[in-house]
Amino acid sequence: MVAKADTQSDSSDKLKLYLAAAISIAGLVGFYVLSDQSLLFRIIGLLVVFGVAMFIAYQTVRGKQTVEFFKDARTEVRKVVWPTRAETVQTTITVFIIVFLIGVFLWLLDMLLSSLFQMITGI
Repeated sequence: MVAKADTQSDSSDKLKLYLAAAISIAGLVGFYVLSDQSLLFRIIGLLVVFGVAMFIAYQTVRGKQTVEFFKDARTEVRKVVWPTRAETVQTTITVFIIVFLIGVFLWLLDMLLSSLFQMITGI
């Protein structure tokens, strides 16, 4: 009995997701087909269509899990200790300097190896 309910729920979830995808695709097609209309109205229409598609997708188990995932991700982002602006600038400058120095080193190494190769081959 439970397996039968799960199968029905699974198939209705798939149907809802396919419907949401079809509505989204129809909205995109409509956006380009109605290219002679005002851009503002086309964007508003596209946002409304995507909103309806997202609402339908949210009604599924996977949709609710996705929303919960994004809520958890936002909570985790808030827990991160972000560096100050001064630390960010200092780290960025350090990276630029190191990249420049490594570039100069590789250029000099290339010049040295080219000179050695020319001396050996006599070109």
